[in-house]
Amino acid sequence: MTENDKAHHSEQIKSNLKARLNRIEGQVRAINRMIEEDVYCDDVLTQIRATRSALNSVAVRLLDHHMKGCIMHKVEDGHAEEAMEELLVTVQKLIKD
Repeated sequence: MTENDKAHHSEQIKSNLKARLNRIEGQVRAINRMIEEDVYCDDVLTQIRATRSALNSVAVRLLDHHMKGCIMHKVEDGHAEEAMEELLVTVQKLIKD
């Protein structure tokens, strides 16, 4: 990874993402505890769905930042085709199961 490949997130974005990820980490620990405690499967699945939704929210925020920052900078620097290819690959990674 070169310096140009770094994201350069603002402190506000980093703080927001870290807070979200910390909550998700707590949710995952809760799921683990629920399984250990033989909580009803439907309740565990509900928690998994909520955790997945929270993780998707982080991904959308990162994608938004990536598009408005990294991709836009490449376009402005005259590398529009490379930027669009990168964006396509990124979106494919997100939607792939």
